[in-house]
This record gives sequence, structure tokens and C-alpha cells, in this order.
Amino acid sequence: MKSRPDDALNLDSETMEKLRKKGVSRRDFLKFCSAMAASLALPSSFIPQIAEAVANKKPYLVWLEFQDCAGDSEALLRASKPTVGQIVLDILSVEYHETIMAPSGHRAEKSLNDVVKNHKGKYLVVVEGSIPLKDDGIYCCIGGKSALAIAEEVCGNAAATIAVGTCATYGGIPAANPNPTGAVGLKEAVPGATVINLPGCPVNVENLTACIVHYLTFGSLPDTDRLGRPLFAYGKRIHDNCERRAHFDAGQFTQQWGDEGHRQGWCLYEMGCKGPETFHNCPTVKYNEGTSWPVQAGHGCMGCSEPNFWDTMSPFYKRLPNVPGVSVEKTADKVGAALAAVTAAGLVIHGIGRAISPQKNDDE
Repeated sequence: MKSRPDDALNLDSETMEKLRKKGVSRRDFLKFCSAMAASLALPSSFIPQIAEAVANKKPYLVWLEFQDCAGDSEALLRASKPTVGQIVLDILSVEYHETIMAPSGHRAEKSLNDVVKNHKGKYLVVVEGSIPLKDDGIYCCIGGKSALAIAEEVCGNAAATIAVGTCATYGGIPAANPNPTGAVGLKEAVPGATVINLPGCPVNVENLTACIVHYLTFGSLPDTDRLGRPLFAYGKRIHDNCERRAHFDAGQFTQQWGDEGHRQGWCLYEMGCKGPETFHNCPTVKYNEGTSWPVQAGHGCMGCSEPNFWDTMSPFYKRLPNVPGVSVEKTADKVGAALAAVTAAGLVIHGIGRAISPQKNDDE
């Protein structure tokens, strides 16, 4: 008889008692570890190793907020797989997070300073929001220090930093033209820090949890692409995993919001969906307990996990933006070829050329 993955999950009685006191059953804990292995594209043989790391390691973590809308913090607080209370706050010693911490003022700053001073090179940092550089960073200050000064000190002395959301990774909306505050992403502001990027508006908290679990399990951050994004979450185009992809290949496109094609779940490419140019695992992980994501809900992808999306991906409701080397006036087959060159990995040419061309209107 073949052994099941949980047969190897031999947690000691003390660990199991801790989990029980926190309201986490062995079954739920196993499901969580299995989900993390799946998210990280690891075989089930790694489940015991993940379980051991999550159950017995509790590193210090600080969460910094700069130029942001707090959407990533809100995503964290609404996480369900796991909930903040069940897993995140139990496996991490969260010493500083402006939104959820009890202390305020000088006491809050002391909590942050104590971690940096007493656990140098051993703590983790999550950064939310962009960092302004113009006018000595005066446009974002906390406790009398600029965001840049805080990031240089805190992230520069951390074991690793996870930039969450598009503002922290690339500058996001604050960095959109004309960028009056000189906003940039964390890695540009503090190039010497060890940073992994989790762009998106907001970050999918399951990807954040998976990155932390990977660090706890292996002592390192996951492998990344050239933009510093973990391959397990940003290694494939949204277009490649979209549930509307079959309609794209069949040349079935929504032409107007609320039309028959829209009601039937047809492809939103003609309505401005940027899925062919965007790398993210939204179609497979989804949001709100895996319930849905924008395209499933009937709205095209806006490309929010790509650099400078607010400028390069707009207008959001027109097919294909003015990305480098691509013009919206080009025919679909030429656009497909251009995107292949621009993104190196290449857009699926047969989809653009074969699916869209037969559907051209007579007046085009």
C-alpha cells in the first residue's frame, strides 16, 4: 500500500498541543502545508519538511508602510488560507505593523528599533508602498524619519525583504507620470538590500505566505525572474491560464460590455484585457478564498503586476497599450509577433494570428 503524504508528518506531542491551543487541527495544518507545497511547485515529499519548519521556527518580522493605499495590509487581514490569526501571527513574531500593532508613538518606534538592533541579519521585512526620493524624501516621513532612511536602515540590516504590491516593487501609482514625489520601488531605493518582489494591486497574500514558508523551509527566498518576482507565482502569463482562453483561440470576443459574448464569458481581449502581456498566477490562485479574480468576474486584466502599468498599460479599455515596439494600430498578427519579441518568452502567435484575424469587422 502506498503511503499518504500525511503518514510522514510526524509532529511531536508538544507541537501538536501548540497547534490545538491555537485552534489548528492536524488535518487543517496538513492541508496548509500541502497547499504551500503546491503553490511553490514542490513535490509532496517536501510536505514534512515544510511542516517542521512552519511548526518550529518563528522569525521576527516587521512590516513597513510608505506611499500606499494600505490595500496590501487589508489583503493580509482578510486572508483565509491561512487566516492571520491561525497561521501568520503564530509562525511569525510580528513586532511592527502600523495597522495592527497595539503600541503607538515612541513605543511603536522602540519595537522596530529593538528588532533592528538586537536581531540584525536575522529578521524579515515586508514593505508596502513606494519610496519618494525627491526633495530628500520629505513626502513620506514616519517618526521624524524619511521612508528612504527607514528602508535603508531596516531593510539594509534584514535577512531578506519582501516588497508587496506594485507600489513597493516598481513605484506603482505614486510613480505614474508626472511622478511629483520621485517615487520608486524598494529595490531601486535600497539597491543593496536582499529583495524579492510580489507586485499586484493588491498582493495575493497566498503568494506572500508561500515566500515566507519557502524561506522558513530552505533558508532562502524562491527563484525569481529578471524583475525579481518569484517564478512560482509570476512564471506564466495570465493569458496562458485564463479560463477564457478557449474563447480567444476560437475567435470569440466580447465587443461591448454586457453584450451576448460578455454574458457568455467570451474573451475580453478586444475590451482591453492585458492578460497576454502580464505575468501572474491570478487565474490559478485567485482572490477571496480562491473565489474569483477580475477576468472571471467580467473585467479585463489591467496588467498591474507589470512595471509602470499605470502608464504603459493604459488606456485600460482599449486593445493593447503603447508598450515598447507595439502600436495599437497594427494588425493582430503583427501585434502577436511584436509582443513575442518584446517579452522574449513570446506571445502565443497562433492565438493572435489565427483567432483574431478571422474576426475582424468588415469596416477595419
